Amino acid sequence: MQPGDVVLEARDLVKTYPARGTGVGRRRVSAVDGVSLSLHRGEALGIVGESGCGKSTLARMLVGLEVPDSGQVLVDGADLRSGLRGRSGRGLRRRVQMIFQDPFLSLNPRLTVEEIVAEPIVVHRLAKSRDDRRQQVGDLLERVGLSRGVMDRFPHQFSGGQRQRIGVARALAARPEVLICDEPVSALDVSVQAQVVNLLRRLQREDGISLVFIAHDLSVVRHVADRIAVMYLGHLAETGDAHTVYERPAHPYTQALLSAVPTVDPAARGRLSRRILLKGDPPSPIDPPSGCRFHTRCPLATEICSQQRPEMLPTPGAATVSAACHHVETALGQGDRAQAS
Repeated sequence: MQPGDVVLEARDLVKTYPARGTGVGRRRVSAVDGVSLSLHRGEALGIVGESGCGKSTLARMLVGLEVPDSGQVLVDGADLRSGLRGRSGRGLRRRVQMIFQDPFLSLNPRLTVEEIVAEPIVVHRLAKSRDDRRQQVGDLLERVGLSRGVMDRFPHQFSGGQRQRIGVARALAARPEVLICDEPVSALDVSVQAQVVNLLRRLQREDGISLVFIAHDLSVVRHVADRIAVMYLGHLAETGDAHTVYERPAHPYTQALLSAVPTVDPAARGRLSRRILLKGDPPSPIDPPSGCRFHTRCPLATEICSQQRPEMLPTPGAATVSAACHHVETALGQGDRAQAS
């Protein structure tokens, strides 16, 4: 399926939290700062970055679980924030559903599988009768690879992978247009991760659902995403079609992330010897650096990087990719030389 018009859009989202602990006064943690992105109908967008970069906060704003300090989330052009109440708000929320990271915490242990999966059907009044609701639950369970016979069981009777499938069925029960997947496989065994990823990709293609797939594992995102957005300390560093971003990253941070991804390709065996090691630790989100937030660890940083925040602009020779970097051409040149060596 070819991606269509924009179904979900974030405009200049900002989210901060009060800093915890003593002696911090009114200081706040900057989780997301000025993030804008769009998701097209039928598309899978991968969002990657280190732990603490703001991925999960962004996900919760996209689904309406967190209210941004400023900025907008638009669903089919309608403002999600202004539509959170009333009947119209219920219809707007139904279009965007979330699959949570931890399948052991996201399912109510006191409810049966039928009650868990049926909850969105009840809330959004999508069944004509109790028999119709039970039929829908059974159909959803079969779609995610489970049997109708498990409806009367409880979450503790399932493995992690099976619980995540129940979570997927619950999200699908609302008949959404968009699924926000917040690191949906990070809590699962490696042997189960591929099964859940393949399930999500199959359901997306069959139903034309748009996916936002959030992860810190770039090798997993590569198998899911049509486009990639790379985050660093609350900012977007680079966005673009997945193939170009992986093969010719334009931002020094993206290059460093990709250099650390293991490969089984014999032609790339020497790549780990060319791994880009970033200096220092990520700065504190309580007191983020001025200008480009990556400049304290960037090997290409100059004076302008500490003074001026770079704009997200198309990269030379790749109109489908944009990067927020003052030295994109230098970064691309170094990346090309590294691949050629």
